[in-house]
Amino acid sequence: MVLVTGASSGIGAAVARRMTATGDRRLLLNGRDRERLAGVAAASGGTALPGDLATAEGCRALARQALEAAGRVDVLVANAGVGYEGPFATMPAPALDEVIAVNLTAPLRLVHALLPAMVRRGSGHVVLVASVAGAVGVGGESVYSAAKGGLCVFADSLRHELRASGVSVSVVLPGVVDTPFFERRGAPYRRRVPRPVPAERVAEAVCRAVERRQREVFVPRWLRIPARLRGGAPALYHRMASRLA
Repeated sequence: MVLVTGASSGIGAAVARRMTATGDRRLLLNGRDRERLAGVAAASGGTALPGDLATAEGCRALARQALEAAGRVDVLVANAGVGYEGPFATMPAPALDEVIAVNLTAPLRLVHALLPAMVRRGSGHVVLVASVAGAVGVGGESVYSAAKGGLCVFADSLRHELRASGVSVSVVLPGVVDTPFFERRGAPYRRRVPRPVPAERVAEAVCRAVERRQREVFVPRWLRIPARLRGGAPALYHRMASRLA
């Protein structure tokens, strides 16, 4: 049984379609847009579990509903996310709270609720959909970058803890994805690089991470280069990044 958050559109909906195409996984689908989520569930044969993950109660309710509906969750794809673009100094406090709650705190809460049963069974998989912004940082998206960077470090730490448990942890780091994400945050994508990729390409990476138990996947793959360059040659990285900003 696979639980996918943020499944009403974009990457989450594409993951549902991709997993349905393989024909071997039952789906539990979460999202805030009830109408769209119902459509994705109908098309994929999944079970819709609408809800808002911005609160602790929303996360607890989703974990409870998932276990009531299916009895177990074998794979968690923590994909739900919200964005914000603008200077940190003028970022409204409610927006700051929401970005951290949905992008970082909610995945941690869901993993905390569902992981113990995976450990007891000796099997399971956690997929955290982060962002290249969590590996290199993006100007004007400081809180979003911080939240996604937190997911990446959480994945590393959790992987160490679970190395003998039979539970795998993957982190997927997309670049810019052609989804309604930018419309919802209220600011279009303006940078020249990287160019947007289809949500289906990220969904393929998510499914591949589960099938092959991959630790880290960049989409597209070349985004691994600036992420590694930042750590290995920071001066060169910052000079290049300033030209592309």
